[in-house]
Amino acid sequence: MATSFGRATLATVAASAGVSVATVSKVLNGRSDVAPATRAAVQAMLLEHGYVPRSPHRRQTALTTVELQVDGLLCAYSSAIVQGAVEAAAELGAAVVVAIAHGAAGRQPSWAGDLVAAGRHALISVTNEPAQLAALARARLPVVVIDPLNMPSEPVISVGATNFAGGMSATQHLLALGHRRIAYIGGPANAASNQARMHGYRAAMDAAGVPVPPQYVRTPGYCYPDGLKAGAALLDLRPVPTAIFAASDECALGAIEAARARGLYVPDDLSVVGFDDTQIATMSSPQLTTVRQPLRQMGGVALRTALRLAAGERIESRHIELATELVVRGSSLAA
Repeated sequence: MATSFGRATLATVAASAGVSVATVSKVLNGRSDVAPATRAAVQAMLLEHGYVPRSPHRRQTALTTVELQVDGLLCAYSSAIVQGAVEAAAELGAAVVVAIAHGAAGRQPSWAGDLVAAGRHALISVTNEPAQLAALARARLPVVVIDPLNMPSEPVISVGATNFAGGMSATQHLLALGHRRIAYIGGPANAASNQARMHGYRAAMDAAGVPVPPQYVRTPGYCYPDGLKAGAALLDLRPVPTAIFAASDECALGAIEAARARGLYVPDDLSVVGFDDTQIATMSSPQLTTVRQPLRQMGGVALRTALRLAAGERIESRHIELATELVVRGSSLAA
């Protein structure tokens, strides 16, 4: 047995098994050119001596490792994507490393090359910056971008959802309930996902012949404080909207809180529809009517695509879109 005075070495194991150090090394590395009886004897001595390799990761180097970078703190949206990617990786025998993305100012010049040196075979990005994608292209690291804020100019693959159709279905639902004063709270004005959802909203309103006052459209961002602030501003308007389509669940919950603070009830006084169908949609009171993005599926598709790229396969389409679906719950009611 290994003593407490020091770590067992290859030489110790080899002497105990009556073989050379090279033979022990072959067994550790899974080489096939070792007789079964010899392999069994070496493995018994490794166990008896409690031998621990100096580099425990060496036997895992055959795993394809994908880094998944998220922007800032994990939220319900990014957590669902991570879950989908991790599940797909477990199914396919790959590894996923989750990391927080830093802005261009916080990156070292060699950061893309460092990812390759660290054994990353591909990168999945839940956020994207032009400089980031250019650096990754120079490092020849395959990249898959999820629901990009801006469609990448670099030749990278992106995975998203049918944002336009989702925005249209959310607005058509409110129109079918009899609402006409329908406001919109969206993400950053220049974000591709926001523009698609907003165009879906406008297309539904135009098709119904319902004009949209300019002050009814707000594009502060996708987070809860954005929905809270924009919701408050909308509810201070006259005439006040009877319904709000928010382009994320977090924004929708912010709008619901803005209504509560003014003594308004959802959905009696104000109908609210969100977008994403994250876990928080069923935790709110009332539960949130929302457009379901298949976030876990998006994470899984991104992971599978990244593995194909790492293997040198050709991807048929540069942008993969998955279908959205309206989920009606308790936050929307007839006008």
